[in-house]
Amino acid sequence: MKRINNSILIIIFLHLIVYFSCVNREAGNVYPGSLILSGDTIQYHPVRISIPDSAILPWFSADPGESFDTCLMLVWNFWNKMEIDSNGLKYYMNHQVWSPDHDMRGIGGDQISMALSSWTLLYAYTGYPEIIDNMRYMADTYLERSLSGSDCKWPFIPYPYNTRVHSGIYDGDMVNGPGITQPDKAGTFGYELINLYKITGDRKYLDAAVRIAETLSEHLIEGDSIRSPLPFRVNACTGEPGFLSDNRRTGRKIGEAVYTSNWTGTMRLYEELIKMGHENSEKFRRSFDILLNWMKKYPLRTNKWGPFFEDVPGWSDTQINAVSFAHFILEHRDLFPEWENDVKGIFDWTYRELGNHEYEKYRVTVMNEQTAYRVPGNSHSSRQASVELMYAALSGDTSYTRNAIRALNWATYTVASDGRNRYIRDDIWLTDGYGDYVRHYIRAMGAMPELAPGSKNKFLKTSSVVTFIKYSPNSISYITFSGAYDILRLRQKPGEIKCDGVLLQEQSNAADNSYSWEKLTQGGILRIRHTGKNVEVIF
Repeated sequence: MKRINNSILIIIFLHLIVYFSCVNREAGNVYPGSLILSGDTIQYHPVRISIPDSAILPWFSADPGESFDTCLMLVWNFWNKMEIDSNGLKYYMNHQVWSPDHDMRGIGGDQISMALSSWTLLYAYTGYPEIIDNMRYMADTYLERSLSGSDCKWPFIPYPYNTRVHSGIYDGDMVNGPGITQPDKAGTFGYELINLYKITGDRKYLDAAVRIAETLSEHLIEGDSIRSPLPFRVNACTGEPGFLSDNRRTGRKIGEAVYTSNWTGTMRLYEELIKMGHENSEKFRRSFDILLNWMKKYPLRTNKWGPFFEDVPGWSDTQINAVSFAHFILEHRDLFPEWENDVKGIFDWTYRELGNHEYEKYRVTVMNEQTAYRVPGNSHSSRQASVELMYAALSGDTSYTRNAIRALNWATYTVASDGRNRYIRDDIWLTDGYGDYVRHYIRAMGAMPELAPGSKNKFLKTSSVVTFIKYSPNSISYITFSGAYDILRLRQKPGEIKCDGVLLQEQSNAADNSYSWEKLTQGGILRIRHTGKNVEVIF
């Protein structure tokens, strides 16, 4: 009887092992310690949880690196293969929402800039030259068709929207109509053009960025609690302010759109031009200081973050404005003596005002988009996570890390197996699902390289910009715009590393022209500091 009972116990135990292992039917792999809840789904996929804590795992597999990498490639391939529209432009140059029936809304206000931002990082991550081709195509098309006239009071800055969707012309604002532009979007576009100039060496991108910076500088004011140094909306030709709400049917205009806190891109634009020693550097320094001082005095203290999105009538405080500034603080800690408290204050506000608790049974809190639209977002949750991981890497405070990883896991579920990336209970936004999605995963890996795929060689982060990279079986060769601090996740420790042909020495400290290696269970993390530009990692 005892022998029979032991046999039964063994059988039960074996069944439990099978039960607490999950077969990923799409990936074809088995990962002990995880479980697919067959009755639960998020967006496109059955929910996968870890055992025994029931915390959410990525949908593709229990391996975050493999899963994140898979989602990034699905998203990029969907974008890259998107159809040509009726006017001969790529679909994403006309529409902000992908639909097989061709949704009839024009582009998102920051759609091109977001894609340029993500593709700058994705190029270094993959080495795909077609990514640079795509960046050129978007920038060239937008510059040719979007800029205000030289005779306007706000000349040479882009309009954020195509009011006649298939006209191929960007001429206004989604809510206010033709003639209205958004200065914050112009500043961010200018910054991304500088990065594209660094990658390609094409002077036209730098020249366009300088013209944007000069126009914005001419209109800067000190700002106060109700007016930011530049307005959210303005008529580019007349200089009259735009409105938060504009009913074109009745002609009723509500609330001057004179406030937003989305100035991190504009500050980065000025910062880069100053570093390059532009002849107007003094003016750009004053402009940078005006924006920085206003951000410190008002939104950082009041949490009045204000609007970002072009399709929302009326006032709304947005997560993107708040957490983008937290990212800026982390990269400019010398300007913020209380940077840890400043960043934590922003995090506290986002969790208090926009934290979404719908998925707490999977042990994760995700992020709503804004106060006017309290719906959890794929881009917003991954943004929060990436900046929280940056904060942990710099401060040593890991109190946000567990939820950050789970939020990244959660946001993989919005990516379908064909690369469609749908916002929860909403549409396939070409901002949230693409340009404002990819960059957050690569930044998260840069902050915590353990989250990168251990089975591949991947460039994750640089303090400069990668202008060329080639992955070969026995080496990785790359060029940065300037000397830099770089982080890579590699399958194995390199045999040697050269910069401008000179061998670098392995050191444990952060000395220039040296590298360090941190061994992981699978491969490891390579960190390189170099004053030259041409780096070769040889296996």
